[in-house]
Amino acid sequence: MNHSFTFIDLFAGIGGFHLAMHRLGGECVFASEIDKEARKTYEYNYQAISPSLFASGLFNDDIRQVTPHELPDFDVLCAGFPCQPFSQAGYKRGFNDNHYSERGNLFFNIVDIIESKQPKAFFLENVRGLVNHDSGRTFKIIRDILEHELGYSFYFKIVKASDYGLPQLRPRVFMVGFKNEGIMRSFNFPVHTPLKFTMSDVWGGQCSRDIGFTIRVGGRGSPIDDRRNWDAYLVDNVVRKLSYIEARKMQGFPDDFHFPVANTQAVKQLGNSVAVDAVEAVGRNLIAYMNTLNNKEVMKITHNKGEWSELLLFIKLLAEQQLFLSDSDLNPKTDFFNIHKVSTQNLDLEFFILNKSSIEIVHKKTGEKRIINISDIINSTVLTQLVNEIKSQQGTFELASFNVIQDALGFNIVKGGTSSQKSDILLDISNQLISKSNEAFGIKSYLGAKPTLLNASGNTNFIFKIEQLSHEKMDEINAINTATKLRDRIIAIENNGGIFKYIGAEKDTMTYNLKMVDSLMPDIIAHILYAFYKHRISSIIKIVDFIHEQGELNKQINYGDKAALINKVQKLLVDVLLGFFAGSKWDGNYEASGSIVIKNTGDCVAFHLIDVASLKTYLYANIKMDTPSTTRHRHGQLFVEKDGQLYFKLNLQLRF
Repeated sequence: MNHSFTFIDLFAGIGGFHLAMHRLGGECVFASEIDKEARKTYEYNYQAISPSLFASGLFNDDIRQVTPHELPDFDVLCAGFPCQPFSQAGYKRGFNDNHYSERGNLFFNIVDIIESKQPKAFFLENVRGLVNHDSGRTFKIIRDILEHELGYSFYFKIVKASDYGLPQLRPRVFMVGFKNEGIMRSFNFPVHTPLKFTMSDVWGGQCSRDIGFTIRVGGRGSPIDDRRNWDAYLVDNVVRKLSYIEARKMQGFPDDFHFPVANTQAVKQLGNSVAVDAVEAVGRNLIAYMNTLNNKEVMKITHNKGEWSELLLFIKLLAEQQLFLSDSDLNPKTDFFNIHKVSTQNLDLEFFILNKSSIEIVHKKTGEKRIINISDIINSTVLTQLVNEIKSQQGTFELASFNVIQDALGFNIVKGGTSSQKSDILLDISNQLISKSNEAFGIKSYLGAKPTLLNASGNTNFIFKIEQLSHEKMDEINAINTATKLRDRIIAIENNGGIFKYIGAEKDTMTYNLKMVDSLMPDIIAHILYAFYKHRISSIIKIVDFIHEQGELNKQINYGDKAALINKVQKLLVDVLLGFFAGSKWDGNYEASGSIVIKNTGDCVAFHLIDVASLKTYLYANIKMDTPSTTRHRHGQLFVEKDGQLYFKLNLQLRF
């Protein structure tokens, strides 16, 4: 079969999404399902359809162990994420449901994957109660993250299985979104279609209902006249109980879809699944619309402060043609680099500086050349105007003054790098010590919010096992919602007899990278997190002082050698700046040789490995711990794992 698109299947269950998207011409390149019995059914039925999924180890179990960067590329993310936290039939704890391996906040694992892989579209499903859960606040968080944080459009509709041919109520909210759709948003959910068959056809006899009840999960059946009845039907005047045979038809699975599990498990799995025909109908419109977007050039004219700062630096270097090295206090030193060429990894053009006024623009692929007078386009007045405009704006915005520059240079400079690159700009540079071509630099800008050194994500979570704490205290402690709730929860855990035992990073990749920095770094991170979250010490330099005074690492680090501890932490900061990302394995090499800092004034200075001492001193003196969202990044609450033990996570975020 020739596949027209690729998709991944998260919280896959028995593969309702897989079946629907496969029928539409899709290839499943990754799937994840934690339930062992559901995994048996999934593999049994899709082994022939998607053999590489199982042969290549791409059928994952616990989504929390996924490192998003390492997933295959794909077009559409499909996910029917856990609905119990939002279901009318459950406790409706929502994002705070930590009683079953954090099932309430697993939506944020989806977010991490979308953020890392940037698929063309997503297709999510959940119970109808999600829309109004917590007076609509939960749904608003989901929509705001997908739209405003990740940049996707967002469409939703309450869909019944009976809307698209299946004789079952099953109201579910379907959420669909597209990357870079632009302002002309016109996706439509498909019109309703008639029933393909009724419950009489399902039973093979005269049923008192044309449309059946929603197939539910588990529980003992109730009498047919009970308002809680969900599995009893009057067929030919005889009460009959639903089996997996009838449930399979009601959910749209074919008769040759088999269940290598007990019958009770089969019914449970079907109750957890999606209605295949409804997914297929909406998926058909999604794929068609996605393909129209692929054929459309979407021009992005608004950017955030970080992106505009990169533009500012790009043209500033073309105009000034020099880049001063910085001391540890961001003051320019007397030494500077002469700039001979400016470009980026993702740019087809290179800008060669011929002299003070002339710039030669060369197309990398075609070799086409043209010369412009840079002073006609960029001068000190233009640069000052851009700095002031960037500083005065909020969110994403347009800079009209850049239109002339863009037209003259022939392209939209923003953005030079990607979220998976340390090198935002490439320069040909020289001074008395070095002469380098395509030297890579990262960019940090103070024109907006203070920049981050290490962004928070699921990859930067660290796990502590909580011993000797009663499970009965879990909800009470998690309910603490003071201004300093993380500190107060930690203190409450300890006051109730709980003992923190450090386990390590949530993701193996992060552990690997930290050990590449230093074999003791994972343990040092544990003490850094504890000092920040319990004792509210944010400055890295003060945290190191505190750790040294406590003496808990003395035996591991040369019996109290503070200089050795400082050196390890400084190395970590430099390695994060120039070398590794939390979400991908690091080979020990630096992607960039330096970092350019755009100060609040708009002036620029640079750090380079030729003076790594200044860079270490600057980072050590200026990096602080920060508290990212506990909801968004799934930390700061007690949760029960499959082993029945209590755990607690803290997140590492480093900011200038």
